[in-house]
Amino acid sequence: MNRPIRKVAVALLVLLAAMFVNLNFVQVVKGSEYRNHAGNSRVLLAEYSNPRGQIVVQGTAIATSKSTKDELKYLRVYPQGPEYAAVTGYYSFVYGTNAMENAANSVLSGNDNRLFGSQLADLFTGRNPRGGSVELTLNKAAQDAAYKSMRNPDGTYRRGAVVALDPTTGAILAVVSTPSYDPNKLSTHSAASNAKYYASLQPKKGDPNPANPLLNRAFNQTYAPGSVFKVVDSAGALKTGIKSTTQVPAPNSYWPLEPKRTDPCPANLQAPCVENFQGETCDNGTTATLAFALAKSCNTAFAELAVNKLGAKGLQDEASLFGFDGGQLDTPLGVSRSTVGTAKVLADKAALAQTSFGQRDVRMTPLQGAMISAAVANGGTLMQPYLVQKELGPNLSVLTDTNPKQLSQVIDPTLDEDLKAMMLGVVKSPEGTGHAADITDIAGVTVAGKTGTADTGIFVNGKQTPPHAWFSGYALLNGNPKIAVAVIIENGGVNGSETTGGLAAAPVAKAVMEAYLKSSAGR
Repeated sequence: MNRPIRKVAVALLVLLAAMFVNLNFVQVVKGSEYRNHAGNSRVLLAEYSNPRGQIVVQGTAIATSKSTKDELKYLRVYPQGPEYAAVTGYYSFVYGTNAMENAANSVLSGNDNRLFGSQLADLFTGRNPRGGSVELTLNKAAQDAAYKSMRNPDGTYRRGAVVALDPTTGAILAVVSTPSYDPNKLSTHSAASNAKYYASLQPKKGDPNPANPLLNRAFNQTYAPGSVFKVVDSAGALKTGIKSTTQVPAPNSYWPLEPKRTDPCPANLQAPCVENFQGETCDNGTTATLAFALAKSCNTAFAELAVNKLGAKGLQDEASLFGFDGGQLDTPLGVSRSTVGTAKVLADKAALAQTSFGQRDVRMTPLQGAMISAAVANGGTLMQPYLVQKELGPNLSVLTDTNPKQLSQVIDPTLDEDLKAMMLGVVKSPEGTGHAADITDIAGVTVAGKTGTADTGIFVNGKQTPPHAWFSGYALLNGNPKIAVAVIIENGGVNGSETTGGLAAAPVAKAVMEAYLKSSAGR
């Protein structure tokens, strides 16, 4: 081969090598980026060319697809959009997916590896590929009652959340976050319409208390639990040998730091001093039974218990059994972590005293609030919460079927009977704060729980915003645990009042429990 031909051959080889490298770079390295690029309409058209699978609750689709005459051949539809939005999320060609639409995307889209056989069959038969479906654990009656009970007389919705669980399995029976949004308005095939509605859901600049409809308050917002946390204290106290009938210190004021003092707390409560709501006296002003202290929600009794009996480690250990500061919960929707605060903070006795009644650094999700009552209702056994019962292929073959899983044994069943009786006192005893949760029109039903009011620590125009109102409780039917519920109404209380959880949140819990018990699933 002469020299000029050799040069040409080398040049061609270099060009071929460069082309080969570039082809691999485009397909392998940059492939995902180009495939997901906003300007690539092929992927979008392919995604919308086949029907997406359904999200189902008790045989009814709460997310489905219908054919259109658009370029995008299928439209995602949510028949009861706002009521289930916290669970379904949205499926938008502009904003993507979230909540269950995202968590179960591979099954719903039909791209899951477990659907390979179905995909192969569709290829050979010429059928359009179809997505699988997801059956949720939700109960229609409980969900509907939860959503409607959060509505104001004027049609607007109170800010807050409701979560209900089956205590014996951990199955999630209701998830409501209000105010909600309409996922149908994000699934339209109009980019301009999507953008306009999405913008309307964003927090307004300078708003100190934004509505945040896209926030799932049930799973992804944490709040100070207020006196609901006293259930955790009570479980810990029972383990130390204290009984529900034991007289515990319950002074009108409690000073956790040395030297001990007995004088009243200062009016502004700036000093490290704990008092009962509105300066009330707990029983005789000196002592009260543990059961009375829980029913009336005496802050001083539980502050003294936390500091002098449980200690920081004891309180942290007890809270961890209920789910605080644990691993990431995956329902499969992600859940924010609930916490009692750091060991360093709790080493301060004043901070530990505040922690005992759910203030200071304690934060929990409404789901965690429901888990507290679910564990007590279930003989002290805490089950792992889950939202998906089954995943099904397009041919209805079962891909997964969730089996209940225990998270922890919170308290011995014998001691749990005492804790149940104490929570029953919150609803039934004269001094109890949770009377509004009681159900009297269904034979064999027993309702127990705990109210709570939590200061927000947020000031607007120099004035503290009203506290959050809580209720966490459960219903037994003929002694068998049926449903546990947690309700929070943001800023639903009156500053300084421990009774507002009972007045504002307990009626919502009652409505949910009653609706579930009257449904076929609750019998």
